[in-house]
Amino acid sequence: MKIIAVALLSFLFSILSAALPAGAARMPIIDAHSQVEEGVEIEDVIKLMDKGGIARTILSTRRKVKVGPFVSAVSRHPDRITPALRTKGFSYNANQRKYYRLLKMQKSKPEFAALAEVILYHAQKGNMAPEISVLPDEPQAMAALEIALERKWPFIAHIEFAAIQFDRDEFMKKFEAMAAANPKHPFVLIHMGQLPADDVARLIAAHPNVFFLTSRANTVALGATPGQPWVNLLKGNHLAPRWKKLIIRHPERFILGFDNVWADDWGDFYLDQIELWRKALTDLPPAAAHALAHGNAERLWRLPPAKLPAK
Repeated sequence: MKIIAVALLSFLFSILSAALPAGAARMPIIDAHSQVEEGVEIEDVIKLMDKGGIARTILSTRRKVKVGPFVSAVSRHPDRITPALRTKGFSYNANQRKYYRLLKMQKSKPEFAALAEVILYHAQKGNMAPEISVLPDEPQAMAALEIALERKWPFIAHIEFAAIQFDRDEFMKKFEAMAAANPKHPFVLIHMGQLPADDVARLIAAHPNVFFLTSRANTVALGATPGQPWVNLLKGNHLAPRWKKLIIRHPERFILGFDNVWADDWGDFYLDQIELWRKALTDLPPAAAHALAHGNAERLWRLPPAKLPAK
């Protein structure tokens, strides 16, 4: 009888599991890093977030977007958007005084609650964006780190390791030195650092305070920017086996993000990625899926619990 009962329970569980929609399909998602450029309206961002079921976005600006109007616009949605202090721009690249004035001005505004990505190595993207190379211990990067440490905001490092033609080892050595020198502070590699799974696993083992943001690391993003050596965490609509295993083993180290940059990103490109990630999240145990989708962002940026947008 006991064997029959166990078999019956197992059968019922399999039926229920197949009948019920996967929790990941409608769990709240936090986009831990995106940007708006000139011409992108915050109200349109909110509408897209509602459509995709994005609970909150940590949002920064690109150049030409005025800080004052941006802060005023996002302040109307404090439960949906966390404004991030911007570092990127020509004055940052050239280490000009204007960059430090920009930092000081933004620091004076209490609305900011995060630090946007800090560009360390960025490969040229056609005629859209230039190559930028700033070692982690150069002054402009250290000024951003000082703010991150002071405010207890994660430091998001933009290093495209796969695209670096020279000095890859120096960038890695100095990034790891930065993380090791501040062992209680979180350091996040945006775009997975363009690193293969073995390198990610090594950094996870070596540095408990290094995390990985999944932005651009999917088939939709790769299809939109052919020729760029982005990491692809997915295979079809599912997590690739090597990445799935690593995320399940270390669910606390991965953060979901999309990093919309251009105006055209705020549309079907964004929604298609959200839909793809919702399918991929069903590959994970519930606790790991929730950690990736919103839990890790809540912990690292000290955000309130995420909720699905009301329809």
